[in-house]
Amino acid sequence: MDDYVVHIVDDEEPVRKSLAFLLTITGFTVRLHDSATSFLAAAPGLGKACLVTDLRMPDLDGVELLSRLRDAHAMVPSIVITGHGDVSMAVAAMKAGAVDFIEKPFEDEVLIDAIKRAAVLLDKTHDGAADASVVQSRLEQLSDRERQVFAAVVAGLPNKSIAYDLDISPRTVEVHRANVMAKMQAKSLPELVRMALATDFGDQRH
Repeated sequence: MDDYVVHIVDDEEPVRKSLAFLLTITGFTVRLHDSATSFLAAAPGLGKACLVTDLRMPDLDGVELLSRLRDAHAMVPSIVITGHGDVSMAVAAMKAGAVDFIEKPFEDEVLIDAIKRAAVLLDKTHDGAADASVVQSRLEQLSDRERQVFAAVVAGLPNKSIAYDLDISPRTVEVHRANVMAKMQAKSLPELVRMALATDFGDQRH
């Protein structure tokens, strides 16, 4: 873990210190930033790095931060931490370049595992093309209704809204959602979103 630095961006000092302590004792090299603006100032000289950023911050939110990094051609593998109810914003962050999002509250291992997955992208030999083809083959196993539910879920819509839009019951949405997770072999919502983005499926919602 010594060959890259994990940068933590959060406007709340207790959160920064807590995350820094967790990651440091796990073996990561950590740098702290109290705002997205201060991180952007350091971005040109980051080197080999991963980013962990809060979604909601007073100066720039996580989506805007990632958009500016992308515009500056200074993208680093990034993980967005979000509160409940921010799923649609978290999906927007992934479209802006985040590789994962984590909903609060979360277990320590969830963050550690996400950082390790992000770090894989620092290896220039990583090829996502094979991943996309696997995801596409799983997509083809979905029924039309399951594809509709899948698209709505990754757009950040809650079950009740999906049920209203599709004129079905919330319970039926839950069944379709469970089927989508099983057929796509996704263990979590972030993983499902990654699959959608890998095949541009998230832009196919009708």
